[in-house]
Amino acid sequence: LQQQRPTGKGANQEAVRRHNLGTLLGHVHRDSDVSRADLTHRMGLNRSTIAALVGELERLGVVAQSTPRGDRQGAGRPSLHVRPGEREVCVIAVELRVESIELARIGLGGAVHGRRSVPVEVGASPVQVADQVARAAADLLDDVPTDTLLVGMGVGMPGIVSTEDGRIHYAPNLAWSDVAFSELVQERLGGEVPVVIGNDANLGVLAEHARGVARGMSDVVYLSGDVGVGGGLITRGRSLLGTVGYAGEVGHMRISVGGRACRCGNRGCWETEIGAVAVADALGSPSHDIARLVTLLETVDTPSPALREVGRMLGVGITNLINIFDPQVVILGGLLSALYPAVRADVDAEVQHGTLDADDRRTQVLLPGLGRDSVLVGAGELAFGAMMSDPLLVVAAAEQAVQRVRVAAV
Repeated sequence: LQQQRPTGKGANQEAVRRHNLGTLLGHVHRDSDVSRADLTHRMGLNRSTIAALVGELERLGVVAQSTPRGDRQGAGRPSLHVRPGEREVCVIAVELRVESIELARIGLGGAVHGRRSVPVEVGASPVQVADQVARAAADLLDDVPTDTLLVGMGVGMPGIVSTEDGRIHYAPNLAWSDVAFSELVQERLGGEVPVVIGNDANLGVLAEHARGVARGMSDVVYLSGDVGVGGGLITRGRSLLGTVGYAGEVGHMRISVGGRACRCGNRGCWETEIGAVAVADALGSPSHDIARLVTLLETVDTPSPALREVGRMLGVGITNLINIFDPQVVILGGLLSALYPAVRADVDAEVQHGTLDADDRRTQVLLPGLGRDSVLVGAGELAFGAMMSDPLLVVAAAEQAVQRVRVAAV
C-alpha cells in the first residue's frame, strides 16, 4: 500500500502519532479492557492526548469506550474504559503440525472466534499444504460480517525460519528446506493479505509470555514437543532468536552418543529420546498419532520402566536448559504436556539431581496456560504485530481483504 507521508517536522509528528496509536491499541489488545486513566499512566501522556488517540481508533471502529458499573473510586466522573470495538478485526492463525493443520480466527483482544483442523498427508509438499491452508482460511471467513477487517495471517511451523527473509530454512520433520511458504500462501489469499511465519516454539513462548502462565516473567523457556522438539526462549523480556533463527533448536541437542537416528541426520538428538516415536515405543503403541498418544498417556497410572526412561531423558534435557539459561519457568507444550504428568517424579528427580545449586533454584516446570493453543495464539500475536505498529496503514490495507480471500480460494 502506497501512502503519502509528510516530510520534515510534520513527518516526525505524524510518526509519533502513529506510534502512539499502535502502542495504545496494543494495550487494549493485550488486556481486552483498560481504563483511559491506566493508559495515561502507562504511556506517559496527558489525558487530552489519550482521549484524542482513543477517539481516532474509535472512529475506525477498532475500539469502543464504556463506563463500567461501579467504577467510582474517587470524586468526579469515573474513567472511561477502552475495549475492542464492535467491528470485527481478526487474523487467521495457523499451526502446521506433521500430521495436521490447525487454524483459528482470532480477534482483537485475543478471542478465538472459529477453528478448523485439517488432516495433512505425511510428506505433503509445500504447495499442497499452502492450498489446504488457503481453503481452510476461506472457510473460517464464511460467516463473518462484510465489514470485518482481516489484517493478516500468522503461521507457526516446526522448523528453522530465517529471521532475515522469513523463509523456511529447514524443517526436517516435514522434509522441507528453503521454502518461501508465506509467499505460496499469500498468492492463494488474493495477494494482499500479509502472511508472516515463525517457528512454532518461538510463537509458543510469545503466547505464554503475553497471555499464559509466563505473563509478567522475564526469563522463560517453552518446549514444543510432538514428533520433534523445539524450544522458544525469552531472556530478560526479549525473544532470543539467534543470528539467523537457529536459536531454540533444542530438540537437536545431542544427549545420547550413538543413540537413535534423527531426521536431521545425526544420532542421539534429544527429540529421538522424548518425541512421539520414543513415547509410542515406550507405551507399546504401533501408532505415532499425537491424539492417540495423549489419550494413552492420560490413562497411565504407574509408568512402565520404558516410559520412566523417557521421563528421565526429558529431565536430562530440562536440566541442561536450566543450567544454561537460568529461566524462571520451563513450560512443556504439545505432547510433552501430556507426558510430564505421567512421569513427573522421574523428571523432577533428574532436574533436582542435575541442576546447579538445586536447593536455591526457583525454576518451575509448568504446563502451558493456553493448553494446546499456545502456538496458535502465538501465530495470532505475530499476525497482529503490524497493526500494533501502524493501525492506520493496516486498516486501510485490510478494507477489502476478506472478500479477496473468499474469491481467491474459490
